[in-house]
Amino acid sequence: QVQLVESGGGLVQAGGSLRLSCAASGRTFSSLTMAWFRQAPGKERESVAVISNLGLRTSYVDSVKGRFTISRANAKNTVYLQMNSLKPEDTDVYYCAASPLGFGVGKYDYWGQGTQVTVSS
Repeated sequence: QVQLVESGGGLVQAGGSLRLSCAASGRTFSSLTMAWFRQAPGKERESVAVISNLGLRTSYVDSVKGRFTISRANAKNTVYLQMNSLKPEDTDVYYCAASPLGFGVGKYDYWGQGTQVTVSS
């Protein structure tokens, strides 16, 4: 079992930055593929960024490429999402997710409770 706790959400003006953090416990963190998803009310959950267990591989949805950066600190059991040049359309609840499967499999068994990000225009 893996427990995930997100933090760092909030209200920011368009063009601003936020850094989300997700602290994990309960399983060897360095064995997990980690990801950030986001979801708006009435919409499907969208994968925003994924990072492999050792941080050697990353992938992003096209809409955030060049603006968001996913990273991880295995010694701290934490994954981050640095979000720059934020846009109002980035407003969503952001979720951290973990998978014991390899990078690219896309099946996540563990989820955090979510953190709200609101970008004002």
